[in-house]
Amino acid sequence: MATCDNRIEIRPVMGRQDLDAFLQLPFRLYQDDPNWVPPLHLERRDHLSPKNNPYYQHAEVQLFTAWRGGLCVGRISAQICALHQDRHKDLCGQFGFIEAEDDPAVFATLFEAAEVWLRDRGMQRVRGPFNHSINEEVGLLVEGFDTPPQFLMGHARPAYDKHITGAGYEKARDLLAYIYDPRAEIPRAMAAMVKKVARSGDMHVRKLSKKNLARDLDIIIEIFNDAWSSNWNFVPMTEAEIKHLGQNLKLLVPEEYISIAYYQDQPAAMAVSLPNINEAIADLNGKILPFGWAKLLWRLKVAGVKSARMPLMGVAKQFQGTPLGAALGIAAIDAVRAFHAANGTEQAELSWILEDNMAIRGIIEGLNATPYKRYRVYERML
Repeated sequence: MATCDNRIEIRPVMGRQDLDAFLQLPFRLYQDDPNWVPPLHLERRDHLSPKNNPYYQHAEVQLFTAWRGGLCVGRISAQICALHQDRHKDLCGQFGFIEAEDDPAVFATLFEAAEVWLRDRGMQRVRGPFNHSINEEVGLLVEGFDTPPQFLMGHARPAYDKHITGAGYEKARDLLAYIYDPRAEIPRAMAAMVKKVARSGDMHVRKLSKKNLARDLDIIIEIFNDAWSSNWNFVPMTEAEIKHLGQNLKLLVPEEYISIAYYQDQPAAMAVSLPNINEAIADLNGKILPFGWAKLLWRLKVAGVKSARMPLMGVAKQFQGTPLGAALGIAAIDAVRAFHAANGTEQAELSWILEDNMAIRGIIEGLNATPYKRYRVYERML
């Protein structure tokens, strides 16, 4: 008489075959979910490569897979970011890339493996999901399952939340994604505020210059690091990460997708938008070869995508909480919005925003943007 082996085995990812199983699992788990967007295999492999991803220069990472009866049924990462420890000194490790079958035992076993690995390296708390860092894909989708995720935002099964809390985790923070129609003019009161500052001659806004990309990246990251420095869990980007970002921006992003606002000839605010690449790759099933690259290039460069995401917006700290700061931020956003409106973008996502960042939420909601997805970061003591 045949018996069913229900034992769950955890395997650390050690080589290419293990990594293949780690990457392939979501394709099975989401095969019946029309809103899941298959990631590109090459991009995900690159993202998880210590050689190619500059995150690995300041972090230690271990990937795990869970197996039952010869089938991969779950995955998770455990990581310790040295930059996070240098800044926050909280002995907090992180987990990420959580995916598993709808089975609490699989989730519990995955978390146990990640927690043991972190505890063995001196960590006293664990927080996540981060794929890998606070500056990449953050949080678990807990509201908004009925639409596809935008570029660099996650998707999940509704059951994941109960399985994570069932493993002893509690909410640390919620992050919001807002949906916005860039074709709508900014409200009259906001437009008047921007025009008042512009009339003084103290403010001007310009687009990114790819000819001077290194200079403009330095400006954008300087504003980002200043504007976001007090935010929960903030970690500044490294020089290598900035260079990596610049390479991607140069390839994928027209200059008008990014704006920098100046006050008295000093950089004071910025807004960065990205084409929603998920819209362009949704039907490629993760494959760029043999012909997927041609479809992707045509959609990005010729046909265009109809949606975009704004992952970064910041106002220098000295202006935050003031009418001038609001005007600078709105001017940077509106310059990008006007370009998108004139070039066929029908929908934009502004994400992610900390739920308790009421200043930025006030500006965004003043633009008639609506929160439509909620992502959760969890934590527990070890």
